[in-house]
Amino acid sequence: QVQLVESGGGLVQPGESLRLSCAASGFTFGNYAMRWYRQAPGKEREWVAGISSAGSSYADSVKGRFTISRDNAKNTMYLQMNSLEPEDTAVYYCYAVQNRPPRYDYWGQGTQVTVSS
Repeated sequence: QVQLVESGGGLVQPGESLRLSCAASGFTFGNYAMRWYRQAPGKEREWVAGISSAGSSYADSVKGRFTISRDNAKNTMYLQMNSLEPEDTAVYYCYAVQNRPPRYDYWGQGTQVTVSS
């Protein structure tokens, strides 16, 4: 059974940090590119960051503040979020997509991040 389980969300003040984790099971983690998405209230889901064997990439809105990483031995992906801003408030989702066809993909259930003073 495939599972992506996010954790690490919470309520923080502007300027503080959080680290999100995404624990994967039920598939061969190393064969999948991993991404973080987020969805703020009333807005569409947006891509935040991605990591694969080719490297990592970031949305302009988080570049320089967020760092994505993965530990294939632990089947886990991370998102280190520094200098958080109220605009970062959203539900953060973990996403996995297979590196080659048939490109199976999976979503996690999300974890809430709230940045507020």
